[in-house]
Amino acid sequence: MSESRMTRRIWRVMAAAGLPALMATEGSTQQSGWTTVFDGLVVAQDDANLSGGGSFSSSRAFLRGGALYRDDDLSYGFLLSLGEYSYDFATPGAAPWDDVRDIRISAPVRFRTNGGAKVFVSPQLRWDYENDASASDGFTYGVFAGVTWQVSPNLEIGPAFGAFSELESNDIDLFPALLVNWQMTDQWSLGTSTAAGASQGPGVSLRYQASRSTSLSLSTRYERTRFRLDNTGLAPGGIGQDSSVPVVLSVDYKPNPGLSFNAFVGMEFDGELKLEESSGATVSRQSYDDALIAGLAFRVLF
Repeated sequence: MSESRMTRRIWRVMAAAGLPALMATEGSTQQSGWTTVFDGLVVAQDDANLSGGGSFSSSRAFLRGGALYRDDDLSYGFLLSLGEYSYDFATPGAAPWDDVRDIRISAPVRFRTNGGAKVFVSPQLRWDYENDASASDGFTYGVFAGVTWQVSPNLEIGPAFGAFSELESNDIDLFPALLVNWQMTDQWSLGTSTAAGASQGPGVSLRYQASRSTSLSLSTRYERTRFRLDNTGLAPGGIGQDSSVPVVLSVDYKPNPGLSFNAFVGMEFDGELKLEESSGATVSRQSYDDALIAGLAFRVLF
């Protein structure tokens, strides 16, 4: 994809995400009690060659909204996320799938135990399906949970795990994670990071606080998305899967406690597209070249 095509793709998806509405909430602050959360993400991936021949590009857009109750020892809430993955294959007749929808509902809870540990539990429901497929056929569920301890004034750390059902399988996708918040110096920190549209739990970010409102960060995470296909194409009613390891450099701007913007650029490594029949048999598995990605994100609290 040329630079101009990538730029057009970013702005087309960003307009659909409704970013201009952000400025109406400027000046909001985060306080104890109920807080409304509204955030979003748009990402464009440049052309990547496939190991089996041909190439593809893609874009992703997510919007998430909900409400969270917060105080020193307890927080809980409800979040709804709507997203879409758009794929553009160089050989449309051999395209394994078209655009994919992603719907998520979560109810995160965080509380502090008598011993001082912080416990986090987030049950989730998900629907991932190609546009012409049935949403119910793309339904999965699971939970992400963890616990942290304040081991020093500057370090909070603990284990976590995710457990999610799998499409067309009785197996549970179980994966470990580490929750960490380490303030190494006044300006440098290492921490677990979350974002709208993340598919496999939190990633990790190394952050440099350049000023009160601006910071730079280097982040990575593992992404894997499985979705139900429609009843046409190369694997009718089957499963598509897209996995990769993105590494991005971000510039974060937070003019006040209730508003933040993020722009990032990076690469997706170890990418793979997998196509399965409805029986679970693999139709094709293709790796794809490391690909340039760029995107924008925002968060509003009010």
